[in-house]
Amino acid sequence: MYEERMARLRERMAETGTDLVIVGPSSHLVWLTGMSPHGDERPVLLIVSRDHAGFLMPALNVDSQRPFTKLPFYPWTDADGPGAALAKLLKDCGANRDSLKIALDETMRADFALLVIDALPGAARGFLTDTVSFLRGQKDEAEYALLKMNAVLNDGAMKAGFAALRQGVTELEVARAIRDFYAANGATGEFVSVCFGENGAFPHHHTGDRKLRANEAVLIDIGGRKDGYPSDMTRIGVFGDKPEGFDEVHGVLERAVQAAIAVAKPGVAAKEVDKAARDVITAAGYGDFFLHRTGHGLGIDIHEPPYITGTSETILREGNVFSIEPGIYLQGRFGLRLEEIVILRGNRAEVLSDLPREAFVVKA
Repeated sequence: MYEERMARLRERMAETGTDLVIVGPSSHLVWLTGMSPHGDERPVLLIVSRDHAGFLMPALNVDSQRPFTKLPFYPWTDADGPGAALAKLLKDCGANRDSLKIALDETMRADFALLVIDALPGAARGFLTDTVSFLRGQKDEAEYALLKMNAVLNDGAMKAGFAALRQGVTELEVARAIRDFYAANGATGEFVSVCFGENGAFPHHHTGDRKLRANEAVLIDIGGRKDGYPSDMTRIGVFGDKPEGFDEVHGVLERAVQAAIAVAKPGVAAKEVDKAARDVITAAGYGDFFLHRTGHGLGIDIHEPPYITGTSETILREGNVFSIEPGIYLQGRFGLRLEEIVILRGNRAEVLSDLPREAFVVKA
């Protein structure tokens, strides 16, 4: 798999005129090589040209990392520093001319990037947007299977969260029930946001000691991780009777999700998906209360390209995976959001979750 990804990267480098790709310890490196070397202040870099690739590697990590790759290492010691090893790696990659076009890992440490920039002062520089990120955006069948498995597991975690609702329970106690479900099923909780009543009106509410009262809306946004890939989903419910306006807002959001899913296809600009959801909410009179973008990509990272914003010209492609998550946030009352993860397959958006978007209703 990793040899195939490296071959695809070199094809993409040729298409984009990229001479060198420089990757630090990051999810980009995990995707490309399956490796996650120890990350500290000692520079670790994978440098790829169209006919060579190698790791700048601290000598003290060589033995531990050797079982994970056949690529050559260019080791350096604390006593000598990385300069000579980096110079040899760059020479072996053919980086001995001024007209280079290099792509730097935008997520790696700035001091790692500056090592390369200082070594190649005349190179034209960019990020991995058109190379590694571009390729990561098109999920293969193995990635689809892992994302689907995690989505279905997340369905169970969501049910466990709403099953934990009772008079006086705290947001943190519900979050603990969700994390316990992940642990019991071999996953880890990446994030758990439990929002009671007015706390749902804060899109990034931090779960706390707020106790649940009767006749309140509940918003739960959660994601776990198993076998290297994550999940992400938001559902809503009520404890007791629905507060005034709940059904209306829920209905608007359901129509917004459906509209965005209908538009999301290969060849469509990301901004058109955002517009489809936003137009429904605006037409219903809630446009000022939809406070964020419609979605974000999902893969090894919970947030990665493509981003579904009102200004994104990104053209969606087969295999793209991203969230559709319109929300309406009414300060002092409640906030509601419905979130699905979709993959573009067969000229349509396929929802990964099997859990309906109807509101959970729990008796007080």
